[in-house]
Amino acid sequence: MQLIVLGLNHRTAPVEVREKFSLSSADITAGLENLQDYEPLQEAVMLSTCNRSELYVAVDDSIEGVSEAQGLYAAQQLLADMTGNSEEFDNFAEYIYTCIDEECVRHLFMVAASLDSLVLGEGQILSQVKHAYSIAKDAGATSTVLNLLFHRAITAGKRVRTETRIAFNAVSVSYAAAQLAKEIFDSLANCSVMLVGAGKMAELTAMHMASQGVEKLYVANRHLAKAESLAERFKGQALGLKEAFRKVQDIDIIITSTGAPDYVIRSKELAPLMAKRPEKPLVLIDIAVPRDVDPEVEGIPGVKLYNIDDLEAVVDENLQERQHEAKQAETIVEAEVELLLDRFRYLPFQPLLAALTEKAENIRAREVKRAMAKLPDMTPEERRVLDNMTHMIVRKLLREPMMKITSAAGQQHEAFFVRAMQNLFELDEKYIEEMEYDK
Repeated sequence: MQLIVLGLNHRTAPVEVREKFSLSSADITAGLENLQDYEPLQEAVMLSTCNRSELYVAVDDSIEGVSEAQGLYAAQQLLADMTGNSEEFDNFAEYIYTCIDEECVRHLFMVAASLDSLVLGEGQILSQVKHAYSIAKDAGATSTVLNLLFHRAITAGKRVRTETRIAFNAVSVSYAAAQLAKEIFDSLANCSVMLVGAGKMAELTAMHMASQGVEKLYVANRHLAKAESLAERFKGQALGLKEAFRKVQDIDIIITSTGAPDYVIRSKELAPLMAKRPEKPLVLIDIAVPRDVDPEVEGIPGVKLYNIDDLEAVVDENLQERQHEAKQAETIVEAEVELLLDRFRYLPFQPLLAALTEKAENIRAREVKRAMAKLPDMTPEERRVLDNMTHMIVRKLLREPMMKITSAAGQQHEAFFVRAMQNLFELDEKYIEEMEYDK
């Protein structure tokens, strides 16, 4: 089985490219439900966040004639079809990276540990990895390989967060937005701020704005009830989207983070409002992917627009205190990668070893039963001693052959040992058919 990750992120692609690969949970589910149409792909997980879109696949390379290139091509086709980029996928080649096998494992572990994030140590990515895995599992798109990969990646991410201080003095995209606004206005205490959107990102932004002393906070959302719920928590005022536009002439800062598929704020709607406040500038910070704000608004006098890519400069200032912790986190990641690779090396042997153990246990139990039938006067304690003794004899007899075959994992002669063990112990052929030794 071969592992491949195919994707793009904030380092390889600008926001206008990333938003073309952004997917909702429903889109991902629909795409993964068609996985059987993309041979030789056997398993798949799609991770889509503001800063990355990554497709993880397990390829059945034991099929005769299947090459690494064919697995990669199938993964590209699945990613292109899921994101609706089939027609122009080749145009995005320069932005897309590929990691295979060990590098795929390491990449996911780095992602889950927040070591590959725009904001080093940010807390959201681990829950996003969990969510992506959950969607794929519910869609029936995962099995042994990706289940093991994602379980261990999530474990690695948890270890990094509990065993290092990388998440202390928390920074995030929403925090970076608040910091950027503070740099522009020096103090936010007298600023009026409008949040467009009422999801998790808006909630985090509201928290950071409140910590900066913002007193005039408005929350605008398509669903007024959600806006009211968030505004109430931070002593703000809820607005519907139409009402929000009428309020713009009183606002200093607008931060958008909706999940809308198209622009929420457009130049033709904003320009007349800005004409009514010629002496009052407006700062727009768009932290949504796809973008909420039409880039043309920056041509309106008095408007200054920032998008998620502009936050990198703010984020960089917060990285120094996390670099030392990142080194410790990388050590944890490498240890976890090695543990998983060992598991993968032994994975093909599990059916064979299980068959051997089962056969030996059945023989032991049968012979113990016969012996006890001939010794009816044995006490319960004596029966327990006999049962335990025979169990230990079988375990010790199997220990050497099991160690020998597991030591052959990944070696050129592994097939020889498997066939030899099958023949010596007369194990059922079906266990061998599940393994990949005809490569």
